Order: sequence, then C-alpha cells, then structure tokens
Amino acid sequence: MVINSNNVAEKSAKNLLASTRELSSSLNRLSSGSKLSNPSDNAAGLAVTSRFESQFRRINASFENIANAMSYTQTQDGYLKTINTALTRMGELSLLAKDATIADSDRELYDKEFQQLKTFLTRTKSKQFNGVDLFSENVIKVTIDSGKSAFSIPPVNMKLGAYLFSDEDAETVHIRTSKKAQESLGFVSKAVSQIALDRAQIGAIQNRLDFTNTQLTSTKENLTAAMSRIKDVDVADEATQYARYQILVQSGTSMLAQANAMPKTVLQLLA
Repeated sequence: MVINSNNVAEKSAKNLLASTRELSSSLNRLSSGSKLSNPSDNAAGLAVTSRFESQFRRINASFENIANAMSYTQTQDGYLKTINTALTRMGELSLLAKDATIADSDRELYDKEFQQLKTFLTRTKSKQFNGVDLFSENVIKVTIDSGKSAFSIPPVNMKLGAYLFSDEDAETVHIRTSKKAQESLGFVSKAVSQIALDRAQIGAIQNRLDFTNTQLTSTKENLTAAMSRIKDVDVADEATQYARYQILVQSGTSMLAQANAMPKTVLQLLA
C-alpha cells in the first residue's frame, strides 16, 4: 500500500474524463441536431457537406433566377396579348375604311380610333420589366447553374419595321383614304402574324423554364437527402448513447470517490 501514488484513482479519473467528453459531445449533437457539431467528429464528412451546402445555396439562387425569368416572359406575353387585341381592332377599322361606299369624312372618324391604337402600340415598344427592356434586340441571359452556361431568352424586337410600323412609316400610316386603308391592312396583317410567332416562342421558353425548375427541384431533393445522411443526427440512437454516457459519468464519479478513499485504509495500519 502506498500513499503518494494512487494509480486506481488516476485510471478512474481518466475514464471519467473520457465519459464526460463523450457525454458533452452527445449533448451537443442532440441540441444541434447535427452529427458534425465539431470538425473532429467527421473531418471528411464536414468537407463534403460544406460543398453540398454551397451547391444547395446556388440551387436556391437558380430558383430565384428562373422565377424572375418566368415573370419577365409572362409580362411580355401579357403586353403582346393586349397588342394583338388592338391590332385586331385596327384591322377591322382598316377594312371598314377600305369600303368604297363610305365618304372620306367617315374614314376620318375611323382614323381617330386607329391613330389612338397606333399610339398605344408605339408606346408599348419602350415598356420595361424591373428596368430591363421588354421589347428590344438584346438577348436576356438566365443563369441556372454554377457553370458558364446560361439559358438565353431570345428578344422580341418591336422596333423592327417587319414587326409593326417602322419609325419611317409611323407618321404616314393612316386610314383616311381607301388606298391608305389597304396599306394599313397589310401592315396590321403582317404584325398579327409576327405576334403569333413571338407568343409561340415565349410559350416555348416558359415550358423550358418549367422543366428546368422541375429538374432543379429533383436535384435539390437528392442533395438534401445526401446531406442528411452525413450531417443529421439519429435522435433515437443518440438518445441511447446519451443515457449510456450519463450512467458512465455518474458511476465514474462514484468510483473516483471510492478510489480516493482507498489510501485512508493506511491509517488502520498506523493505529
């Protein structure tokens, strides 16, 4: 028997320290819901989940880009739908003014409405969505992933003479005479055909955006599942481990007290 050294107490203290450390880690995992509360828990897993987390956030940003692009195209289509209605009325007025049985005074009345509708169409060319021109020659780029590739939205350029009335023709297009009404009818028919093509193009773009959104949703679900397998704690299993470490800490504390009391038996030999 020795007094200065107590190997049993040292071993008990070592075991108690290990149990306390495990109990603390288990408590951290249960409170945070993550198995990676510290880098030392799983260094490789931490690196993988960090990359996943970055990709996850980029996907969320892509959803925002797609939503903005969808709103942009919907706004375009809304204007084109209204323009198509206006052009239909302009075609009707042109056909009425072309009739040889009416006087020029009647054509003047038809032309007043025709000019108002033409002004509406001309002003529509400069409309914007969040500061971006809706109808221009510019291609809109939509970033949908972390790579250099971007989805392009083709332009709907209303400033082209082939689309509606060119700037040169804008002042001379009217239906105050039968001849001009015939010319205007040709302009309107051509514009209606172009609008049909552009609206079909917008519909195709919206379908692609929908499919892209669906694919990103699937990717996000799979990515979330992969992150969960690495990072998320199994509460049932961890609660069992927590109970185990709690018992070990309590028993270790008790045994350390017993080990520290062992040298006191030396007093019996000295008595």
